[in-house]
Amino acid sequence: MTKTCNFCGNKNFTKKSVEYVYKQKGQYFFVNNVPCEECDYCGEQYFSATVLKKVEEEFNNIYVTGSKKVKEIKVPVEEYLELA
Repeated sequence: MTKTCNFCGNKNFTKKSVEYVYKQKGQYFFVNNVPCEECDYCGEQYFSATVLKKVEEEFNNIYVTGSKKVKEIKVPVEEYLELA
């Protein structure tokens, strides 16, 4: 069975490693080098369920059980209406 992009209908994909941002209840988790397949035409990214479950599990380990993080960053936040 041939894969088709849900957004543009393209049938060509490239395997890549990308940065993935997981968000839950206002808490963020950035994961580097996450494997995915990316549409060659529109760039839509597709992740396997196994990969996404692993990311979610690690998010819970950090935010729920308090596991140590590898790295932490500060991110500035601004409301769009406040931008000059």
